[in-house]
Formats: sequence, structure tokens, C-alpha cells
Amino acid sequence: MKIRRVAAYGVCRAADGSVLLTRGSELSAFPGVWSLPGGGVDHGEHPADAVVREFTEETGLSVAVGGVRAVLADVVALPDGPLEHTDRIVYDVTVTGGELRPEADGTTDLAEWVSPAAVADRPLLPFTARALGVPFAAPADTPISDEPVHRAGPVQRFGAYGLVTDPAGRILLARISEGYPGGGRWHLPGGGTDYGETPEQALLRELVEETSQRGRLTGLIAVGHRYDPAALGPEGVPMDWHVIRVVYRVRVDDPVPAVVTEAAGGSTDRASWFTPAEVAGLPLTELAQEALANAG
Repeated sequence: MKIRRVAAYGVCRAADGSVLLTRGSELSAFPGVWSLPGGGVDHGEHPADAVVREFTEETGLSVAVGGVRAVLADVVALPDGPLEHTDRIVYDVTVTGGELRPEADGTTDLAEWVSPAAVADRPLLPFTARALGVPFAAPADTPISDEPVHRAGPVQRFGAYGLVTDPAGRILLARISEGYPGGGRWHLPGGGTDYGETPEQALLRELVEETSQRGRLTGLIAVGHRYDPAALGPEGVPMDWHVIRVVYRVRVDDPVPAVVTEAAGGSTDRASWFTPAEVAGLPLTELAQEALANAG
């Protein structure tokens, strides 16, 4: 069985450089293995809010969320059989209050400040080692079947989008097809990530499918979400989807005419390059507006 989830974590450091880690309990998939504090994002919850909630549950500490450190994805074979794809958002956080204590009757059983010298000696979940820059033996690739992803309830959709520019300073946008949420508005190129795909891989794939461009990622702009349970899909049926979106800067060094290459009937009906002045006069999605404002 294939399952999928979105999780958020925090890197929290003390003045001496120690990092706060939690140990998996007997109720966890990997008992005795250490991780950054954090966990699954609830339906409709902003990932940053999930970090604050999970920190309090697992460590007793209140934290303030800073910038996004990394966005990662992995597929792990769980001990009881299922393959789990997890999209992981890692933030930098700072302690604002509370007292350190272990979680009671949860998936962690110890929270501890670990010195920089001692971190590498702990058994770490691979994503934690990667986020902290600790060398680790990468697990073997997990074979992924064509079996559909198991959906136990409301759907969380994880997407990657790009603020795409070329050497002339033009901005690449894609228009949403009528019948989809936001139909007729210009949107950032991108879309949902496939099972087993990283957000970077998904964005570059979507860039080709939606606009015929080949680009390179140059930075991370922001992570956000949208939850609108009343939004209607193409069939006029409400979609109780919680969309979590990561936005990157993308550079296309050799732009070509923008052409939608994905199959007819997709959610994108047109793509085009625009000057900044032209963009100012377009009907834009909320995501495109936010990305342009945050890009400075």
C-alpha cells in the first residue's frame, strides 16, 4: 500500500550551538531513532502552525517560527509494510517559553539538547541528518509500484511553483483553464508533485509540460497553503482539498516561445512571457500576487 503525508519540523538551537532533538518511542515507526521535533500537518493547517503545535506536544516548549530552511521529500518502507511518501518542510525556530519535558504517551519519549559534536553519534532519521548537514548513509531507493495512493480522508495536495524569469527580466505565467478554481487568472507555472518525486523535480517537469521551458532553480521564496473546502472542481463538485505550496525562484537561460504541451483538457490553457509592466495589468491568482510581492 502507498500512503502520502505532509509534515513540518523545526531546527532549534541553543546559544552554544546545541540542537533540540526528539527520540522515537515504541509507538513510533522507528523506535530509538532521533529526529527534529515536528510531525504531520493537519488538514487545513498551515505548516508553520503545525511546527508550533508539535513542538509544544513533543518538548513542552513554545516556539516562534522563522524562515524556511529546506523542503525535502522521501519514500520510506514502514516496518508494517506500507510505502510512505512524506513531503517535509523544515523551519528555523526559536524558543519563546515553556519548560523542556518529554512527550507523554506519544510517538516520542525524550527531548534533549544535543551538542554539535554529539549529533553525528546519534541514530538519526535520514531527513534529520540531511537538514542538519550530518553525513549519513543514504538508504537504498525504494521501488515504487503503480498502485494508487491510499486516501483515508480529505486530500492534502503538495505542489511546487516557480517565479520564473529570463535574462531580459520577463516573467513567465500560465493561465488556469475555465472550470478550475481560479479559472481565467494567470498563475505561477507548477503543480502537484507525483508520488516519489521531490518538489524540485516536479517543478521542472511542470515547467516543460505547461510552458515548454527548461529552467534551473536558484532559490526558495516561501511556503504557504490554501484551504477552501467550498471551491468547486471541473465537474462542479466541491473539493475538500488542502493545498500546501512551495515557491522557488527559477531562471530560464534560453527562453523559447511559451506553449502548453500537456494533454488537452488540463488545468492550464495558455502560457506566455510578460514584462513586469504587462504583469501589473493581468488578473493574477493570489499565489502569483504573493510571490511577486515577496520576491522584492
